Amino acid sequence: MNKIGKRPNALIAIVAYKIFTATVLGITSIAIFWTFKNFEGLEDFSKSLTLHGKRGIIAWVLEKLLNFSPSKLEFTAIAAAVYAIVTAIEAIGLWYEKAWARWLVIGVVAISIPAELFELTRGISPVKLIVFILNLAILWYLLREFPKPNHRSE
Repeated sequence: MNKIGKRPNALIAIVAYKIFTATVLGITSIAIFWTFKNFEGLEDFSKSLTLHGKRGIIAWVLEKLLNFSPSKLEFTAIAAAVYAIVTAIEAIGLWYEKAWARWLVIGVVAISIPAELFELTRGISPVKLIVFILNLAILWYLLREFPKPNHRSE
């Protein structure tokens, strides 16, 4: 295993990105589970918020969440949790420079590219574009550079 200082900067950046993504997905999953468990309370809160004429991001988020059925919220929370776990496993495997992690990330990223392209055709946003570019860069790097064929752990 290489020492921390000997890992390529691009690999460190990919691991950091994967950790960030896993964290965001985990927090999202927890928030959606909380929403699912408190669906009726959120409906009441949303009505009181609207009655007081308050608008903004909270009202917008509540409106979007309340348009989902509880079963869809539950499925989304489970899917986000599973994806967070897979992403965390990818980050750990890449950190320890495991070949299986390389192929796992390549597979997951390659599968997501068509969906990301579809989303970009529906409307370009800075977040969508950044995620798409990051995933293309990760895919390119892992296919071309990591690990090199003669790479051996110390």
